[in-house]
Amino acid sequence: MMTWFKNLFKKSPDWISEEERLQIIEKSSKQVSRGVFFATIIIITSFLPVFMLTGQEGKLFHPLAYTKTFIMIVDALLVLTLAPVLISFFMKGKFRPDHANPINRVLERFYEPVIRTVLKWRKTTIAINVIALLITIPLLKNLGSEFMPPLDEQSILFMPVTLPDVSNGEAKRILQVQDKIIKSVPEVDKVLGKAGRASTATDNSPISMIETIIMLKPKAQWRKGMTKKDIINELDKKLQIPGVVNGWTQPIINRINMLATGIRTDVGIKVYGQNLDTLAAVSERVKLALEGTKGISDLYVDPVTGGKYLSIDVRRGELARYGLSIDQINETIESALGGANIGNTIEGRQRFSISVRLAQEFRNSIERIRRIPVQSATMGEIPLSAVADVRFEDGPPMINSENALLRGAVMFNVRDRDLGSTVKEAIDKINSSRGILPEGYFLEWSGQYENLIRGQQTLLWIAPIVLLIIFFSLYFAFKSLREAFLSLITVPFALIGGAYIIYFWGVNLSVAVAVGFIALFGIAVETGIVMVIYLNDAMGQLIKLKGNSSETITKEDLREFVVRGAAKRLRPKLMTVCVSLFGLIPVLWATGVGTDVMQPIVLPMIGGVLTSSTHILLVTPLIFLMAKEYELKKYGKLEVHDVQH
Repeated sequence: MMTWFKNLFKKSPDWISEEERLQIIEKSSKQVSRGVFFATIIIITSFLPVFMLTGQEGKLFHPLAYTKTFIMIVDALLVLTLAPVLISFFMKGKFRPDHANPINRVLERFYEPVIRTVLKWRKTTIAINVIALLITIPLLKNLGSEFMPPLDEQSILFMPVTLPDVSNGEAKRILQVQDKIIKSVPEVDKVLGKAGRASTATDNSPISMIETIIMLKPKAQWRKGMTKKDIINELDKKLQIPGVVNGWTQPIINRINMLATGIRTDVGIKVYGQNLDTLAAVSERVKLALEGTKGISDLYVDPVTGGKYLSIDVRRGELARYGLSIDQINETIESALGGANIGNTIEGRQRFSISVRLAQEFRNSIERIRRIPVQSATMGEIPLSAVADVRFEDGPPMINSENALLRGAVMFNVRDRDLGSTVKEAIDKINSSRGILPEGYFLEWSGQYENLIRGQQTLLWIAPIVLLIIFFSLYFAFKSLREAFLSLITVPFALIGGAYIIYFWGVNLSVAVAVGFIALFGIAVETGIVMVIYLNDAMGQLIKLKGNSSETITKEDLREFVVRGAAKRLRPKLMTVCVSLFGLIPVLWATGVGTDVMQPIVLPMIGGVLTSSTHILLVTPLIFLMAKEYELKKYGKLEVHDVQH
């Protein structure tokens, strides 16, 4: 009995000495440290295009890029410094081999037959991957393009434009009628409209421009099956008022567009020239050419003529007859219509001027203005019409200029179609139309399309530089062009899943999708580095066992050790993939403000991680095996690239 108790509490001797345990931890840490270091550099480098973005897209995505970069830098430092220390503290005692883990056994049971089949059917495997890659080309070409995914602001901005010579009373009546119609829609909660400008010099809105903010009820209170697009279409049908051109947008994006480009719709065609009448004629011809284009809605010309001006021309001959001067007539008109200062009033620390002018009913028509009395020293009181001609004249309601040239504009929104293809068709229509532009006049496309072109140009010129930096980082990691190419080849295959998922999800190409692909490249290359590290480790074990010679190493040996390097390290590679997926997939189920911008970023990452991981687990070992067979045949030995320090 005592012997049994002694055996129960007797401490079994360590299966490995403390010194050997620390040496193994040190060796393992060195094995992955170089790969982790260069993977971090690659991921940071892949975000260079995001750092190069400017304007609206730069302000939106720079925080993402900075956050990711700082996290990766700290993560790399912790992996190189803190992680080995923590491992030495907690990884003690006896450890079971990988195959003792039931999850590992199940994974290897499924994976090993598949990898052996892939290594057997080489040409078929490579052909399937190449065909899947080639299919992405027409898929990507058929995708629409836009600057940014439309952010649902949970509200609508209704911006109708009336004729430039609309009166204050008529603008007020239109505004009241529109607000009443808008409020009749069940999904509308609140309506606030204004016509003209606020009491500030920074708002140059004419009285003909109406702005109505429509606040919507929570979606739970909407009619069944209704969407925001349906609400806008219903409102647009109800608000067809003669002389009013409807425009639909959202409050925040409208302000951003107006501040950034001067265009208050999705797209604007700026017409530059020297004469206002010619600008008006050219703008009308541009509008006529664009009518009927699919996707174009709310098409109208920003009026540069049609304003009404009160003109009072003094007849100098009549002035002499009545003994009057031009200054006397000007003072009378100023006092009657504009108001004359007659003094000041002081209220505490505030000082106000006192102005006097005729009451509204005495100056609200040309006939009444003509009867304004003028005091003559020789003839007594005479009407203004006796010495001046009073009439209305046409003129510009507002004069816009850019780059020292007069500017008109044709504006439109894009609905039920992507921005890129809509504008491309519009450009083709204008280019094919003749007689639109006289000599000395030119067009410029602006609005969201201007931002789209700027973002595309930035990404296109920086992308090749980024790929070069990534390639050289891989070269320094493995000291081999072949190994660097083997890791980099995962990038195009990561595109496959990203392209497929955004195509079937119905997402347009945009800066947000491009940022998603950029983040995907880093993840794909990082996973590829891990696989190449373990395959090289397996080759090292083979050389240690059989020597480095074609006489001792057979093709079967190569195949077995490639399978071992791929299968025995299956768990860490799948963990890398699963961590990415588990963090990203919940975004697809998220709702609320911002999800329509987040999903286009996440979608290519989810699809790309799935296809790139499949490629890395199946095709990378195949290409690695083919490269090693080529080395063995040509050089008579294997080139094993040790990724340790």
